[in-house]
Amino acid sequence: MSKLHGEAEALDEVDHVLGEEYEHTPVPMSARRSTFSVTTVWIGFPMIITGAMTGSLLVLGMGFTNAVWAMLLGNLIMFAYVGLLGVLGTRRGMNFALLASVVFGRKGYMLASGLLSTLLLGWYAVQTGITGSLISSAYELNYVAMTVIAGLLYIGITFVGVHGLHLIGLVSVPLFVLLGGWVVADSLSTTSWAEIAAYPGNNGAATMSMGVGLTVVIALFIDAGTVTADFNRWAKDTKASVIATFSAFPFANMCAMLVGGIMTAALAVPDANPFGTDNMFGYMNGKQLTFLSVLAFLFLYCNLGSVCAHCLYNAATGWSRILNSRMRLMAVVLGVIGIVIAAGNVWAFFIQWLSLLGILVPPIGAIILVDQYLQRRNATIDRDWRPTAFAAWAAGSIVAVIVEFYAPQFSTAISAGLAGGVAYLLFNRMPEAARAGA
Repeated sequence: MSKLHGEAEALDEVDHVLGEEYEHTPVPMSARRSTFSVTTVWIGFPMIITGAMTGSLLVLGMGFTNAVWAMLLGNLIMFAYVGLLGVLGTRRGMNFALLASVVFGRKGYMLASGLLSTLLLGWYAVQTGITGSLISSAYELNYVAMTVIAGLLYIGITFVGVHGLHLIGLVSVPLFVLLGGWVVADSLSTTSWAEIAAYPGNNGAATMSMGVGLTVVIALFIDAGTVTADFNRWAKDTKASVIATFSAFPFANMCAMLVGGIMTAALAVPDANPFGTDNMFGYMNGKQLTFLSVLAFLFLYCNLGSVCAHCLYNAATGWSRILNSRMRLMAVVLGVIGIVIAAGNVWAFFIQWLSLLGILVPPIGAIILVDQYLQRRNATIDRDWRPTAFAAWAAGSIVAVIVEFYAPQFSTAISAGLAGGVAYLLFNRMPEAARAGA
């Protein structure tokens, strides 16, 4: 008991120095952060090289003009979805786990929060593995060493807390703007805007439908977007919350995707591989200029460090609530698990499963939105389980699976979210006896 008491006192001291993270209670107004601080937390999350790779993938599959429309529409949908969820977090000061407790129940929330927190831990491991892979292949350095260094760096950023996310955003965003802008300008020098706009897709043919393109855009940040309350609870008011969300969707995410998309259309490399060497990192190193290679090295660690720290922060916040622990302790524990997965070079096997499980996420956010905006405003945590929420989640998930495998042209993410939200609305309008019988 004395040992546990000593550990608790040590964690209390760390919180006192670095700041309380409010894992189990709403953030009080006295602890809220400035609009600039919350905005730098959000803008640094999607303005990343992975977003640029996704933009390249869209342009290869859809052609440039259709891809830009998919980027714009997808990001506007994300702005509405994430913005509304973020405002809930701001108004109530609650993180996602607390908010989910209101909608799914004081015990039921563990399923929704546990799924999302685990998915985000998985993406932390994947992005850490991508860091090690790109660095080791570009500079002929040891993969395991580079991956472990990256993982430890990202744990350190997360351990600082929300202020750490703010600080990495201050470094990562200017670097992306500077280097991304250079990549766009340099690749444009080989062609014209007219040729880029007319780019038809890989090998002259578009193979990706608008529905699939929208799913790709939305799915990139649907997990983190759903737990947006973890970030927006720190905003002082609704206006600050909306500004912070807008900085991410559509602004930062759109910028990142356009950098990759423009580069891909300008170079028009047949059978390009954006997740291999045909990306802005590979482009910079391909110039074989020492100063540019050094910048690219620092950029990759800082840039992917931003997204990894955000994912780990969300995962640690969720699991700390579930296990009645502290965010910083869980960040270390979960971070080490992620490093082991990444360093073991098995992270690539997780991508398909993470993407598949991710289709179950949109109904969760839609159910929370319907519950808190249309049916039970300012409701409290009043029961262990809320069956209608789970029934609606199941309905949305079934639609997600059907659309994903049999009708992807209709967009899995949008279909699943709409189905979950409508189902929840209908289930709650059923007579109590009918719901109990169901």
